[in-house]
Amino acid sequence: MTKYAGGALIPTLSIDRKDSATITVQLVTALRELILSGQLRAGERLPASRTLAQDQAVSRTTAINAYEQLTAEGLIHSQVGSGTYVSDTVPIPAPTPPEPRGDLPMPRLANLSSSASDQYFTRLAHPDAPRAFVTGMPAFDVFPMALWSRLAARHWRNSRADVMRYPDPSGLLELRQAVAQHLRANRGLRCTADEVFIFNGAQDAFNRIGATLIDPGNLVWFENPGAIGARNSLISSGAKLVPVPVDAQGMDVQAGLHRAPDVRLAFVTPAHQHPLGTTMSVSRRFDLLQAAENASAWIIEDDYVGEFHYGPHAPPPLKSMDTSGRVIYVGTFSKSMFPALRLGYVVAPPKLAPMFHRIAGATMQGAPTSMQAIMADFINEGHFAAHIRRMRDVYAERRDCLMRESARHLDGLLAVEATDTGFHTVADLLDPDLKDTTLAQAAKAAGIATEPLSRFTIDPVRRQAITLGFSAVPPAQISRSVAALADCLRSL
Repeated sequence: MTKYAGGALIPTLSIDRKDSATITVQLVTALRELILSGQLRAGERLPASRTLAQDQAVSRTTAINAYEQLTAEGLIHSQVGSGTYVSDTVPIPAPTPPEPRGDLPMPRLANLSSSASDQYFTRLAHPDAPRAFVTGMPAFDVFPMALWSRLAARHWRNSRADVMRYPDPSGLLELRQAVAQHLRANRGLRCTADEVFIFNGAQDAFNRIGATLIDPGNLVWFENPGAIGARNSLISSGAKLVPVPVDAQGMDVQAGLHRAPDVRLAFVTPAHQHPLGTTMSVSRRFDLLQAAENASAWIIEDDYVGEFHYGPHAPPPLKSMDTSGRVIYVGTFSKSMFPALRLGYVVAPPKLAPMFHRIAGATMQGAPTSMQAIMADFINEGHFAAHIRRMRDVYAERRDCLMRESARHLDGLLAVEATDTGFHTVADLLDPDLKDTTLAQAAKAAGIATEPLSRFTIDPVRRQAITLGFSAVPPAQISRSVAALADCLRSL
């Protein structure tokens, strides 16, 4: 990399004005790849924002926004009066691994062991209608039903062959293209439609990934506490789950290495850990990627919150930092749209995509073509991006209401954590003699939907807390439910 007084020359950096991704997203993605690939080394000085803007023919505000995003990700840092530098914490990338031989998992449908059913955890029961404080349920009351109905009616006027034929087992091409374009423009993921697969929800995706990549007895790192649905899917594939503790930085990778270094797969929710809500730190992400590389293992990244962040900078997907092709990215429309849609998607690493296509063609029936086609139109015509922007404002308002009313009614009873992402948070019990299961049962008796933290654990944890979802109901109902929850606590 050539250097000069104004910082590193970056001749390979270019902006495509015809690209669907915004200029800021393109700039951030390109700089991130240069840093993670080692072309921009740790400690190397970057050009000033004004110089970068001039070199790329963009506004200085765009250059500043790009640097701020990379700073938030921990990849660069600024020194007053000196300049902007690549962070010293960015590790030197490992040599490109050789083409896989026999070390990569081969396609296989795992058989369910006779004892696995005893390990299942009962899934969370969602109420028929939204209520406080259910988790993972979007705002039904704000969904643009009239618009969706018009798109659906237009689809049903298509030819009978388009409407009634068997679906492509890998997913409708138009939707796969739309998903790839959306992820590139909004999440900074470089992927093609050929790497995108459509499933009947994220749970279906977890089932298929586990059945394809896991042999009975394989070790799988799983966050503790962690998501129940994904846990059951991996158990059904015959995996031996290794509970890995979670702290303020996310999954404790060193603890995972101590417990099971020869792991086949790791499951993580790095953007908004389920259920604790923490965001995985940059250093932990690098540690996890390196651990997977060393073990020839895969990583399932469950990005169930997608674009729903309420702070100035969205946490980047773990997959955007993956230079070795180890991360299998899973997303869902159940949270951003509505659960009954039953559409999820997977972005497979390039080396796995051919295998996934073969497995899909051999074993999968595919999601209903009608729903896929309507969703593709919803994205391609710009309605999805507009819906996401609107729902961010709605959920931020509901989160703020929860925090405000909690400070008013729950002070001294519960410590409710602030969150900048997702659809829920957690609240710690302040009474050392009170159990989270006791409080959750009392709350449900009062018509309040909450879950104890212990419900999500494989190994017990000392922390006593409950989940508080804020996305499903409007502020007035949140206010009433916080007051009712305070009454439950006082009665206990």
